[in-house]
Amino acid sequence: QAQLVESGGGLVQPGGSLRLSCLASGFTSSSYYMGWVRQAPGKGLEWVATIYSVHSNTNYADSLKGRFTISHDNAKNTLYLQMNSLKSDDTAVYYCAYDTGLGGSFDHWGQGTQVTVSS
Repeated sequence: QAQLVESGGGLVQPGGSLRLSCLASGFTSSSYYMGWVRQAPGKGLEWVATIYSVHSNTNYADSLKGRFTISHDNAKNTLYLQMNSLKSDDTAVYYCAYDTGLGGSFDHWGQGTQVTVSS
């Protein structure tokens, strides 16, 4: 059964950096979109970034360009999100998600990892 497991969340001070990881298992295809979505306290889901497994083309939410970087290591079946210059507004639960049908919507989700930006 396909599974996504995030790690790397935690408490970080404003201006700091954090790298999230998402270990994938059980996926049979090698072609899919991989992404990160976050949910801040009391708010809805917000798309962060997406990367294509074959060409590594990336897309980012405009508000996060330049601070966040999405990448993946196919050999390790791991997706990453490097977050720099963190702000209190970045506090959220971060979810790793896959779109295996390439239909533009995520059909597999991880359990989420909490990121708290606070002094």
